[in-house]
Amino acid sequence: MPEGDVVWLAARRLHEALAGRPLTLSDFRVPRFATADLRGREVHEARSRGKHILIRVEGGLTVHTHLLMEGRWRIRRPGPRPRDHRIRLVLANAEWQALGYSLGLVELLRTAAEDRVLGHLGPDLLGPDWGAEAAAEAVRRLGERPDRAIGEALLDQSVLAGIGNIYKAETLFLCGVNPWTPVAAVPDLPAVVDLAHHLLDANKEQPGRMTTGNRRRGWEYWVYRRAGRPCHECRTPVQRAVQKSDVGDRATYWCPRCQPAPSNG
Repeated sequence: MPEGDVVWLAARRLHEALAGRPLTLSDFRVPRFATADLRGREVHEARSRGKHILIRVEGGLTVHTHLLMEGRWRIRRPGPRPRDHRIRLVLANAEWQALGYSLGLVELLRTAAEDRVLGHLGPDLLGPDWGAEAAAEAVRRLGERPDRAIGEALLDQSVLAGIGNIYKAETLFLCGVNPWTPVAAVPDLPAVVDLAHHLLDANKEQPGRMTTGNRRRGWEYWVYRRAGRPCHECRTPVQRAVQKSDVGDRATYWCPRCQPAPSNG
């Protein structure tokens, strides 16, 4: 699933291509909004909110999309109307065409009603309002369920928005915290939140991501998708297991030596 950095970059590219220009084409290829027509309306802005993208247009309307597992946006010069069955939304102006492929969610709503669908989200790790207050709120929300495993809690978008499985695994490795550690037993929750923000922010403006500082193939991540391979730090084989969460079962990766299991006592 694309995480907050990928969504942030997609929103920025949509903003650069669409904002400040009237739409010459809007093609919603989802039954509920198949008759919607935004032609002639100027796009005010495109921005991300966690893993969601909001494209706000003239007339108080917002195009709300979510990439879910396989969605992506492509920007290209105008041309014949694309017929690819994977495309669920086309927005175009005289200069650019934005094609939404395999989008998990496409809806049109009143801009004033955005909180109805996004109001449950926690502080956005890549939001323009991220700062000490937002970080403190994320820590507070983590602490509301102290017995929950930290690996589960970090994926809860109502706690903090934008983090996914990759950054969960990498953040916890760098903090030396086992994914099954109860939130209450994590030594420094503010440090976990701060590092998650730092990793997402460091990767948001570049294609491809890394958390190690090394772009060599196989060295981009510390533990993510490295099950059975030696830890870059201690050479202990990286472990993998399924961990349940509010967003479904997720594969979790960790080094048993660098991230020792929490004690029962």
